[in-house]
Amino acid sequence: MKGFPPYTASEASHRFVLDSVRETDRGRFLAALFAPEPARRGLLALLAFDHELARTRFVTKEPMLARIRLEWWREAAVEAAGVGKPRAQPIVDSLSETARRDGLAAEALVALVDAREDEVEGALDVVRTGGALADLQLAVLGVDDPASREAAHAVGAAWLMGEGPERGAFLAEARALRARVDARALPILLPALSLDRHRSPWRTPLAYWWAARRGRY
Repeated sequence: MKGFPPYTASEASHRFVLDSVRETDRGRFLAALFAPEPARRGLLALLAFDHELARTRFVTKEPMLARIRLEWWREAAVEAAGVGKPRAQPIVDSLSETARRDGLAAEALVALVDAREDEVEGALDVVRTGGALADLQLAVLGVDDPASREAAHAVGAAWLMGEGPERGAFLAEARALRARVDARALPILLPALSLDRHRSPWRTPLAYWWAARRGRY
């Protein structure tokens, strides 16, 4: 358990997280399915956590209320990492199991909250935000080599950007590292395929499957 007290989330919480991510983030949901259990559950918990942070700017336009909401999630993240009892909320429940199983540091979870807070303030840093989530995902997958980290950061940044040359540059950077990345990182690299232009959404599952077999993204 890497020094963290054991914790097991309820099946109801896992189902809530799975349904939430499937509905709100289909591209990354499908990619996460290529991870083995229990890493799959961990990736879904992180995606649900990130979605809740990201939607703060849509839930309220009042800066003070947005900061209060993010502070709630900041405190929940610290609790999830083993400091205190997790609060009764499905995503926090599932995140707590992930954090304690994989030894996710409270500081790493809070770093994602802080990055999303900048977005609420109107200053989204795609490199910082994409990288904060990627680092957590890599920890869940047990991947820590530099090439995989660089590729995951690039895909994470590209995911947050609109179409344009900068997104293309991030994708090119990630794909240039394909020969050196750890195959275990593919579940967080496959979403790069969803960012390619003119790809029909209904073909995404097949594209992911074929790319995963070839070790590509």
